[in-house]
Amino acid sequence: MLQTDLKKAVESIWENRELLKLKEYEAAIRHVINDLDLGKLRVAEPGSSGWQVNEWVKKAVILYFPLQQMRIMEAGIFEYHDKMPLKKGYQELGVRVVPPATVRHGAFVSKGVILMPSYTNIGAYIDSGTMVDTWATVGSCAQIGKDVHLSGGVGIGGVLEPVQAAPVIIEDGAFIGSRCIVVEGARVGKQAVLGANVVITSSSKIIDVTGAEPVEYKGYVPERSVVIPGSYTKQFAAGSYQVSCALIIGKRRESTDLKTSLNEALRENNVAV
Repeated sequence: MLQTDLKKAVESIWENRELLKLKEYEAAIRHVINDLDLGKLRVAEPGSSGWQVNEWVKKAVILYFPLQQMRIMEAGIFEYHDKMPLKKGYQELGVRVVPPATVRHGAFVSKGVILMPSYTNIGAYIDSGTMVDTWATVGSCAQIGKDVHLSGGVGIGGVLEPVQAAPVIIEDGAFIGSRCIVVEGARVGKQAVLGANVVITSSSKIIDVTGAEPVEYKGYVPERSVVIPGSYTKQFAAGSYQVSCALIIGKRRESTDLKTSLNEALRENNVAV
């Protein structure tokens, strides 16, 4: 089925959910989910003018849920009760999966990806050479680039509704330190380095403190930035209090890898995190 036909079918169902009862419309939704699983479609993709969100694909993901029935699934001694099938065929895909890593059907995982015990939700896209470390979570529709390292316990947020909302995007070569949280459609630029426990949301302040004057960003970490947790003083009715933010304390150097870049920037700024 052509992509234009799939899009037309999804938009029709979105306006009239009764169409889900018809086999040809159900087949269209399942076709979209299978294409997501194979990486033929993406919820968001880079273009000449930046990242573009394919809202109709997100709609298909939402419409897939009512098509599925709850059922018991077993994996060895473990029993689950859910409506979403799990991804299969890792050997053919060239993906290493360490038990009990879980990926839902409808998420794309590229060749060379390593999945430690972790969770990847439907609609996500994980590009080649990426490591998803232990207890990391890749939320629904999140877009993870090539050669990314998601360290232990990282939380990459998911998004389905509103359909126009952008997913979290981690671009190629980024290093996301242990227990970092990136949510609400935030974007981390190429080869950026986030130190442990950094929290990036759509509204949290990201302050570049490398120059004579601070430069503030929201929802976006510029390429090659080295970032650590920080705080700033905010005035409330009850007094002045510290509010969490993220601080850009340097740039990754061409001659060093991601972990080395982080450690060097910390030493240079006499910071321990």
